[in-house]
Amino acid sequence: MKISFKICLSLIITAWYAQAVAQTQLLEKVLPQKTEMVIPYEKYQLANGLTLLIHEDHSDPIVFVNVTYHVGSSREQEGRSGFAHFFEHMMFEGSEHVPAGQHSKIITEAGGKYNGNTTRDLTNYWELLPANQLETALWLESDRMGFFLDAVTQQKFEIQREVVKNERNQNYDNRPFGLINEKTGEALYPSSHPYAWQTIGYIGDLNNANVQDLKDFFMRWYSPNNATLTIAGDVNPAAAVAMVEKYFGTIPAGPAVSQPAIVPVVLDNNRYISYEDRVRFPQVIYTFPAVNARHPDEAALDVLADILGEGKSSVFYQYFIKSEDAENVSISNPSYELAGEFKIRIYAKRLKHFDKMMQEAFAEFEKKGVSDEDLQNHKIKFESQKTDQLLSIEGKGNLLSFYQTTTGNPNYISKDIERYSKVTKEDVMRVYRTYIKDRPAVILSVYPKDRATQVQQDNYSPPSRNLHAVESAEYKNLTYVKAKDTFDRNKQPIPAVTPIVKVPDFWVDSLSNGLKVIGTKSEELPVVSIKISLPIAHRFETKDNAGIAELVALMLQESTTTTSSEAMEAKLDQLGSTISISTSTDEMNLNVSSLAKNLDATLALVEEMLVHPKFDKEEFDKIKDKQVALIKSGAFNPNELPTELVKKLMYGKNHILGTSRRGTVESLGSINAKDIKAYYENNCIPTLSSVVFVGNVAQTEVMTKLSFLQHWTSTKTLDSGESSAKPIGKTAIYFLNRPNAAQSQIRVACNGLPFDALGDYFKSTVALYELGGPFNCKLNVNLREEHGYCYGASASFYGDKYPGPFIIEADVKPNTTDSALLEILKEVKKYADNGITPEELAFTQNSMTLKELLKYETPAQKANFLKVILEHNLPKDFTSQQNTLLKNLTLDEVNAFAKKSLPYNNMIILIIGDKDKAYGRLLNLGYDVNEINFYGTSRSSW
Repeated sequence: MKISFKICLSLIITAWYAQAVAQTQLLEKVLPQKTEMVIPYEKYQLANGLTLLIHEDHSDPIVFVNVTYHVGSSREQEGRSGFAHFFEHMMFEGSEHVPAGQHSKIITEAGGKYNGNTTRDLTNYWELLPANQLETALWLESDRMGFFLDAVTQQKFEIQREVVKNERNQNYDNRPFGLINEKTGEALYPSSHPYAWQTIGYIGDLNNANVQDLKDFFMRWYSPNNATLTIAGDVNPAAAVAMVEKYFGTIPAGPAVSQPAIVPVVLDNNRYISYEDRVRFPQVIYTFPAVNARHPDEAALDVLADILGEGKSSVFYQYFIKSEDAENVSISNPSYELAGEFKIRIYAKRLKHFDKMMQEAFAEFEKKGVSDEDLQNHKIKFESQKTDQLLSIEGKGNLLSFYQTTTGNPNYISKDIERYSKVTKEDVMRVYRTYIKDRPAVILSVYPKDRATQVQQDNYSPPSRNLHAVESAEYKNLTYVKAKDTFDRNKQPIPAVTPIVKVPDFWVDSLSNGLKVIGTKSEELPVVSIKISLPIAHRFETKDNAGIAELVALMLQESTTTTSSEAMEAKLDQLGSTISISTSTDEMNLNVSSLAKNLDATLALVEEMLVHPKFDKEEFDKIKDKQVALIKSGAFNPNELPTELVKKLMYGKNHILGTSRRGTVESLGSINAKDIKAYYENNCIPTLSSVVFVGNVAQTEVMTKLSFLQHWTSTKTLDSGESSAKPIGKTAIYFLNRPNAAQSQIRVACNGLPFDALGDYFKSTVALYELGGPFNCKLNVNLREEHGYCYGASASFYGDKYPGPFIIEADVKPNTTDSALLEILKEVKKYADNGITPEELAFTQNSMTLKELLKYETPAQKANFLKVILEHNLPKDFTSQQNTLLKNLTLDEVNAFAKKSLPYNNMIILIIGDKDKAYGRLLNLGYDVNEINFYGTSRSSW
């Protein structure tokens, strides 16, 4: 008798499932609901205590796998901080059957994405992959859960310890206001409370730790009975259960885990603390002790934070921003498992008398009270935010994991919505009086260098930490017991047939004035995504009006001729819609997100913004003042400064791209409100504009709804500024001194190409993928994984309609600046001269082809895909053409493009760092070294 392959496969799955059911219990099954927001799922528990959640969704051929451990920094003890976060790093360094570096390589070559995250309460690891790779992800995750410790070596430990130090330098010590949470936590909590330190931990604690400390931490917390495994996407639940039972079922349970005790924080008096930072404007942060997550008062405190500080109609915005006493206000109520913190964060122009100003603002709130509209707006916004989290498989999987781990109920989303919907005006005022009004807080002042002003003089110093705390008894007598399997874990699973990429179908149309429209019908969720693009951008400015495009974008978000900006924002809140406007080098984009049922009302607001902007002089003056302040503070922002300086060095002072997109103090000084209006009207050029529409709406209806854009009739011809960056002479180093910088920021740049989907630009991205693309690229493996010089290294092309640079980026420890730079240049030269191997080409081809499966899931992803098609006039099958081209590229062709794209003798090397620590060593590398200032000018010209 002849039996088909499909029948055999079904019998195998059924057999596995029968065995799994004997050991794995189905606890509940939640189905879709018409009247209630739920994520359908099946919940199982394995014999070893592992919780398994499965969400079945066949809308896209992808799968999301998440393993969440109920361990974060809250499980640590004083003097032994940062262990949970350290394990996030170590878990990517290989396990017994998956050598170091292979986890990244396997996932990336399969076209997937992956990462990990540590919070105060949780640690999770995840993969997003083509659906046929589910078994591979389970093999990888189970191996590091059950077979991790034998792969830990002293060398891996030391390298990752250095990487974590670099991460701390990059995200805390070298970032403006980066130490705010650390300083606040030290002052708010007792020194033994696990929230008294940040998840990154202290360098001293990491230095004192040894390999055995980390192994003990792993054995205590990283076990199946302290984990939730979530699988979401295009899966067969029966087959998934069988796979999980195979790979995870034999892993022994660990020690029992109980919920940590909740100990409320109590302050007797205000605690004033302060510190100096490399910032232009001061900041003050009031932190009031609040409640833990899912406390009965949490929802009302969230609503209070929203009403006090969210939006232009809020009391704190009106009191501090409109009065121009502050640049920005942020109020939040982050709640964690053990405690909560009600935070008021204000970028102030002055700190004196701030306590008095805070009391006046609170008095304004008490006078105004809470309205029905305030409550309704918050509830709509909360539901809209939850809906946004359901737009992707990843979002749904993360929500299921989070709710299961923190509440034991994966379906808690409905309870979340219910508890917020029940908040009353009386609740909001009650929690205000209970936790905020006349209550003591930690008040942190952050002030610029040489401007030491605080809200009040410091009156509190955190007690000394116990750096040599004795290890808790729960870490004693732990035994590492490995699983005993009936299969060979050394054999990587062989995936089934790769799913077919579902590229969105689309239509193209135009309005009577020539404005192009592209759209696709998306029926998965009742959400609409729209992108409107205009040729209002930095590239089309002149030196005299540099920054005007950014001003236009900001002004369009202010008042219209009939509606104030506060009222406009309130209307959007009532609809649960968002409208954001931003500029890039080449265009201005207006991005709209709306529930389908509110689309017409949302588009009416879009029409009002675009057709009837007010360009009010008073609003303009305030915005321009803020832009000038940002320009002046640019030297204090390590995230923006390297990019700005690279452009100055590459394009030169006579090219518009050599000037910041915000402009200069001089150029902004010459621009007035009338100039903004004229520039906007002249640059609403329909033939150079476009609209992308994603939603469950027919083409004819879309075109009717967008007809209000037909009034754009400008036929202005733009100076495209197509001139490329100036040719780069011999490779040289440009150094900007940033005293006391915790890191040296290295950028290595050369001229690149304009974007194309099938030509030299695409081929060059293929050629240099192995150098600086994925996590396991040569640059990152060298600098991070082998040497521990940095938190990460990467390289990217930045071409679009016009040529853009190729830039290598790495932020390194100051004392390794010269060594790290030499390693970068060594990798570049080796790559250019020798190219890649056949195996590396195969990896690149597989990775770049298969990751297409992940690109078209959400409305925003579909919109971005359609935008590329319309902008570059691409055929419907261009992705198929790309894959064919990629598959047929020969090794010689790829290596030729690599050599052409890496002119290592003609590159700009920018380094921003502490001169005393880094500059001297650079003089011995054999390159010309030029010290420059913030404007990119060499010292010889100062």
